[in-house]
Amino acid sequence: MASLIDMSRIPFIPGRLHATNHPYQRYGPKGFMEIKVLPRSDDLYVRVDLPGVPDDAIRYRVDAVRQKLVFFSGEETLRDGVKVEDVREYSGSAGLGCDCCEITGVDAKMKDGVLRMIVSRVKVNKDHQDNKCTHFVPPNAGRSGRYDYQRSSDERYKYDVKSFNMVGVVEEHPFVVKGRKGVVTRQRTSDGCFHFSVDMPGVCSDDMFMLPNENEIKFYGENKEVYEHDESCRIFLGAVDRTCCAYGIPLLNHDIAWDAEFGVLKVRVSPPPPNNN
Repeated sequence: MASLIDMSRIPFIPGRLHATNHPYQRYGPKGFMEIKVLPRSDDLYVRVDLPGVPDDAIRYRVDAVRQKLVFFSGEETLRDGVKVEDVREYSGSAGLGCDCCEITGVDAKMKDGVLRMIVSRVKVNKDHQDNKCTHFVPPNAGRSGRYDYQRSSDERYKYDVKSFNMVGVVEEHPFVVKGRKGVVTRQRTSDGCFHFSVDMPGVCSDDMFMLPNENEIKFYGENKEVYEHDESCRIFLGAVDRTCCAYGIPLLNHDIAWDAEFGVLKVRVSPPPPNNN
């Protein structure tokens, strides 16, 4: 059955990033973490991107002393073409930033490299003035999308406002305590194969696509099954250029294999075997 890709929602803004936590994200909620107060229950919804971590490998606990924070951690699996020292371990926390509430329970689910938690709470300080508490930590979650200004190097335009270019600065994952902090890996192994991986948190393998041509390998991913408390789906779009080729061999003559697991797309580009004839 053929699959259709709807490209109409993907904005194209040259030189800018949609979300500075991911260079290939083109649409959807930004940031490595999202925290918001649910309107009806007053519980907290927490989304944390932990790409590479298996669905059953997440650990979490509530601070037993103050009942304010939920601590979470996990470790991704070792994959072909990834160095042992690049395997990521995550550790972080989220929860209440007030003195009037306490956490009473956590409902956590891990799927496709995304941890989603419903944090239940109860007000213990009845004298607090706020009827609906909105204090949580970290306070700036989900606001990724900043830009740095870069002045033109041409002296003729250094005082012109138009000479400033907005340059996206890709942020490192704040919850990585071991291993790489970037969302992309590139490595050429001793057998001549090129390994490439890119994080697509929340996207399952059925919703990732590879589109190779003579000049590049394009990839596309979309989490079509949007969780009920997520703002919208997320769309990722990018490409690997011809540097993945073996010297002197056209790109389409290579064996291009790919797989996806726990929100990580893995691509292997292998040169053809030598022709003994």
